[in-house]
Amino acid sequence: MLALEVALLSDRGGRDYNEDACGHWHSERHLCCVLADGAGGHGGGDIASRLAVQEMVSRFSSQPTGDGDALAQALRQTNDALLGQRVPGTPRQDMHSTAVCLVIDFVDHSAHWAHAGDSRLYWLRGGRVLQRTRDHSLVQALVDAGVLTEAQMQAHPKRSELRSALGLAPDQLVVTGGDGAGPVQAGDVFMLCTDGLWEYLGDEVLERTLAGAGTPRAWLDALAAEVAAATHDKASHDNYTALVVWTRDA
Repeated sequence: MLALEVALLSDRGGRDYNEDACGHWHSERHLCCVLADGAGGHGGGDIASRLAVQEMVSRFSSQPTGDGDALAQALRQTNDALLGQRVPGTPRQDMHSTAVCLVIDFVDHSAHWAHAGDSRLYWLRGGRVLQRTRDHSLVQALVDAGVLTEAQMQAHPKRSELRSALGLAPDQLVVTGGDGAGPVQAGDVFMLCTDGLWEYLGDEVLERTLAGAGTPRAWLDALAAEVAAATHDKASHDNYTALVVWTRDA
């Protein structure tokens, strides 16, 4: 059995309100974590992100998935639910949200995930980034094509231009599911985060701050300090949210 510790960080940054949302649920066997970054304006974004988190947690808790493909299907069903909550002439009329969901089975030590948009999942082992999700965005497509480097995408003027997010028509929505290449090991660390955090923190910052942190909360505090330092002259920088999971032997 694995023991898991979860910690959360969410800050409105330089914005008037926070459109990010996150949550988690666990049973005797599973931990399900969901994080979302809403958009839509005039309050629609925060409604969308909360709906996405609530719907995914509800779906998983009632019918746990066994792999990334099944979790991706649950995310598609969550998109259907979000579309059904739109109300013309209100803040809900054009709401969208990114979403990333992680499931850890602490009986068989497996992990699987699904995402839409540019909110990310990082999996770190031995203090180094082992895997991360690939954004559904213009700049990620340019990186994949060899036009940009990973470092360049963080400062690209179109880094927020998404190719997929919840709120699109089902035939336009791109959802990616994934499964760990091997079992989760004691000492592994997972982080779900919005672009308001990762756009300022490259892998080397994540690894350096993790090395100096003795607890999940200490790591989140260090990440928040890094974002604050990077945005001290950016009055309107985005909300940022992170949910971290640290594993150890039970």
